[in-house]
Amino acid sequence: MEQKIDPATKGYVFNHTMLRVRDPKVSLDFYNRILGMSLIRKIDFPDWKFSLYFLAYLPEGTKLPEGDVERARYTNSRESVLELTHNWGTEDQPETPYHNGNTEPRGFGHICVSVPDIKTACERFESLNVPFQKRLGEGGMKNIAFIKDPDNYWVEIVQPGLL
Repeated sequence: MEQKIDPATKGYVFNHTMLRVRDPKVSLDFYNRILGMSLIRKIDFPDWKFSLYFLAYLPEGTKLPEGDVERARYTNSRESVLELTHNWGTEDQPETPYHNGNTEPRGFGHICVSVPDIKTACERFESLNVPFQKRLGEGGMKNIAFIKDPDNYWVEIVQPGLL
């Protein structure tokens, strides 16, 4: 399918997707320890009682810029950033107040992480007691899996070349 792209959009970059999270400590642990993302920027907004956490995959040895302006520029110029938004006080609620988009009414679906070896990744998720929405080999699409983050957002797991 051929598409005519407006030349005025040259240089546009899809920067980030935002998810609201109940407890940033739990969510940061999941996205860091379970999925291997690095926190690249955090911003607190005390007047409005919320914080933003920006995560991304970084090549080994990457040194993040030091100053606030430089870090903001780096974060906003990247591709594939995940922004976690924490509204203060939600961590004290017994469960997430947020809709994951996959129950009625449906809306947002999932994010996706590509891994070099999906079988090994899924075995690791299993050993870490990560909840699965769909295990590898189940359903119509046997070569993908879906895990759930602490707020029940779905994370699709794929391996390049297997679809």
